[in-house]
Amino acid sequence: MTTIRLLSPALLVCVLQAQSRVPAAAQLSQSLEQVADRVSPAVVQIMASGFAPDSESGSRLVRLQRSSGSGVIVDPEGFVITNAHVVGLSRQVQVLVPLPAARLAESKSVIKPTGKLTTAQVVGLDRETDIAVLRIEEKGLAWLPFGDSEHLRKGQIVLAFGSPFGLENSMTLGIVSSVARQLRPDHPMIYIQTDASINPGNSGGPLVDTAGAIVGINTFLLSESGASAGVGFAAPSNIVRNVYQQVRKHGRVRRGQIGIQAQTITPELSRALGLERDWGVIVGDVAPGSSAEAAGIEVRDILLTLNGKTLENARQFGVNIYQRAGETVTLELLRNGKKLTLQAAVLERPRDTDQVLALMNRDGRPVPALGVLAVDLNEKITPLLPPLRKLSGVVVTGVLNDAAGGPDSFFPGDVIYAVNDTGTGSLAELEAGLSSARPGDPVAVQIERLGQLQYLVIRIP
Repeated sequence: MTTIRLLSPALLVCVLQAQSRVPAAAQLSQSLEQVADRVSPAVVQIMASGFAPDSESGSRLVRLQRSSGSGVIVDPEGFVITNAHVVGLSRQVQVLVPLPAARLAESKSVIKPTGKLTTAQVVGLDRETDIAVLRIEEKGLAWLPFGDSEHLRKGQIVLAFGSPFGLENSMTLGIVSSVARQLRPDHPMIYIQTDASINPGNSGGPLVDTAGAIVGINTFLLSESGASAGVGFAAPSNIVRNVYQQVRKHGRVRRGQIGIQAQTITPELSRALGLERDWGVIVGDVAPGSSAEAAGIEVRDILLTLNGKTLENARQFGVNIYQRAGETVTLELLRNGKKLTLQAAVLERPRDTDQVLALMNRDGRPVPALGVLAVDLNEKITPLLPPLRKLSGVVVTGVLNDAAGGPDSFFPGDVIYAVNDTGTGSLAELEAGLSSARPGDPVAVQIERLGQLQYLVIRIP
């Protein structure tokens, strides 16, 4: 006689649930494999060498350094996005491009052949967002589209690609921990926080959604050990796309300003100043001679809307202003309980020295006699600098050592006009003027710094 043992209702439910989970798990695994197949051919490894700020001496000094990171191809014509800190002030950038999928399929070994190493040109970079745009000569490349980072949700599955610790084209899985993490109050840059493992070498690689679209560029991690602790940050794709498009169009990022210091209103600030509201944006300063002053904006004004859009915090104001260089914006504000509507011209923000150096360094070279890295002052560089006394000279982009010493030291942004009263309209003329000096000889170098001419006395090493 056969005995039939029936499962308890609770155990039967567990078995049925387990059986239903098996195909779901297999389906998830298959989906991730498909994402990997789609994304991997567009992920590159980047090797850079050149002069970069020396962390021990501050940003004034630079040293010859080598670095590596990751990148992603965003256009089949060879445009690559990575982090600005990956390429730094590099004089040479090389990109390891994966082999086409068809070529990899021909290999029967589990160890696949490496890709093709090619030289890259730095099209432009933006240190405020830490994004750089490169271009390689290869054509018809696999590439990834940008996704919309505004549609990201906390808990959404994302995948990080890159070359952590030099391990080419690795993939990690995680979720979105926060869709907009602001690490410094009122700073215009926000980040996607993810627990997908991001390690040294991942910088510049793509953070993608389950459709394989770029939702962020892996940028940095917070860790006491230097390895992933599940707290990684990526620049949102919408910010990256804007930088990429501007760099392709202008060679740089154009940011607007109207000349005010905007601050987020907190309950504490509202209470201390007796404001009409405890949230929003207040004007902390108005620069003399700015378009804001011309428009009639005053300190302590509360900004309500910009072109009809309600302003909730200072970052929101800053982002909306810097994207409108060359336009006129309409601001609604509150002053002493009364609403006013004003219009202000948005002027392009002057680029700081750091951005100029990053853009110009590729064509520069060392001048050992002066201990500097320098480039010719030409029609490409002149518009990026404050108004200068002359139209020819040599721009200092970095300090190689402390050879100058003491008060007579060069700083990035100095423009050299003469050596011992002999004009130096180019690097060639500067080197010629220094060629007759012997070790230990003093030379008088005429420079312009912050709009003023002065002499630096340098001893030839």
